[in-house]
Amino acid sequence: MVSLPYLTHAVAPVSGTWREESSDFLVDEIAAYNPSGTGEHLFVRFEKREINTADAVRMIAKAIGADPGGAGFAGLKDRHAITTQWASFFHPSMPNSLDSLALPGIRVLEFAPHPHKLRTGHLHGNRFRIRLRGAAQQIAMVTETFRVLEQQGVPNYYGAQRFGHNNLARAKDWLIENRPPPRSRFDRKLLVSVLQSSVFNDVLSQRIDCQEMSTAIEGDLLRKENSGGMFTTSDLSDAQQRVMNWEISPTGPMVGLKMRWPEADALAREKAILAQSGIDDDVLNRFRRAGQGTRRPLRVKLGESRVSVHAECSNDLDIEFVLPSGSYATAVMREVLKSD
Repeated sequence: MVSLPYLTHAVAPVSGTWREESSDFLVDEIAAYNPSGTGEHLFVRFEKREINTADAVRMIAKAIGADPGGAGFAGLKDRHAITTQWASFFHPSMPNSLDSLALPGIRVLEFAPHPHKLRTGHLHGNRFRIRLRGAAQQIAMVTETFRVLEQQGVPNYYGAQRFGHNNLARAKDWLIENRPPPRSRFDRKLLVSVLQSSVFNDVLSQRIDCQEMSTAIEGDLLRKENSGGMFTTSDLSDAQQRVMNWEISPTGPMVGLKMRWPEADALAREKAILAQSGIDDDVLNRFRRAGQGTRRPLRVKLGESRVSVHAECSNDLDIEFVLPSGSYATAVMREVLKSD
């Protein structure tokens, strides 16, 4: 994957290491709502370490006698971390207690019934606490990086984990070179999302290179931060003030036949990037069933950030922040370290 430009390129890179141990990376899910206390779905909040979300949910379902296929969770949490999140299980006969539930790598924190299954995306965001080892002497640079990110936002890039080892090449072989598609529906959807993500990253990279990630340009499709609604405007002065106030943000393309396009300059830029990538209407039509297209904000808001020296080791830093759902801590840390 081509190296992506950094929003905070003017700040020197910080040398340090993170994720040497699971305890270096803590993630707490911020729920969109709390269980009501009644209903046939059991909501369980649990802590896990060195285990992925899907496996943890299956283990809990089996332990309480619920069908894993009927379980739900709002999002996937990293395996190599200590994370907390909610999951739901259809369980008409509610257990009196889960205190005795002993599963490797899993600790139940609380549980309560609710009328409905927990669905993907039903969360406000995630709270991260990261231990950056050997970086205490560079706290000023980390603090300056966070100042820029708080003001302008975190670039909403898709990271390397989205693309895998050769998924982008596979996507181009099928969708652009018109070679035979993968047999698996899962693989087809995956490769479409990889191509969409690559185009989005190219658009965002150009905006960062032009210092316009947090600038409204002519024809931009702007997304309301409080509702997700999108609009274009001819009043760029008003739009820019609202961007600065974090009321709205510019968006980029997750291309598809049903995606809403911007107008004017913003449209011309996106069309040029698609042309450079070899994507035309025939390509979009080729994957119409696997990805109809949508818009994605170019930036996300960094919340509740704090940088401090680690309480037990004066050589290390504790870095804390909150991100909305669908965004990743790696997008923040690559700005700090200037490394992917």
